[in-house]
Amino acid sequence: MGMASALDTLCGQSYGAKQYHMLSIHMQRAMLILLIVSIPLATIWAYTGTILMAVGQDPEISQEAELYARFMIPSLFAYGLLQCLVRFLQTQNIVFPMMLSSGITTLLHVLVCWFLVFKSGLGSKGAALANSISCWINVLLLALYVKFSSSCSKTRTGFSKEALHNIPSFLRLAIPSAVMVW
Repeated sequence: MGMASALDTLCGQSYGAKQYHMLSIHMQRAMLILLIVSIPLATIWAYTGTILMAVGQDPEISQEAELYARFMIPSLFAYGLLQCLVRFLQTQNIVFPMMLSSGITTLLHVLVCWFLVFKSGLGSKGAALANSISCWINVLLLALYVKFSSSCSKTRTGFSKEALHNIPSFLRLAIPSAVMVW
């Protein structure tokens, strides 16, 4: 979430300067970087139990925490993308679709969570998996909105190689933003 906060500044400046195509470029760049940053975080989550035991935590609790964290790994990637989409839309004052997608996701989450926790017998693994599924549903709904909505026609460019440029500039804003949130 912290690293995606750099989009508040970058997209805000681009939108204010009426450089609408840059909103999409900034969002794509942020998505790429956040997906890459999620890889080492996912590795840490995958070894949560080992890390917790190394710092003296109860082995049984550590193993359960690791199991839960492993099932949450897909949500890590989705959450980074979701934060980018949210900031892209917020910059343009497009709020209703985010509210609608959150509402739909919440309703579906209740059903998915009930099924995965109680009916499938997965317990806490099911709860983590339900969170991951819900996060991806929210990403999918917002991505479809951005792709097909006329509200985003000025700011939606499709993939651009320009997103691969100026990565250090993005990181100069993203890293301090992440530290502030942390």
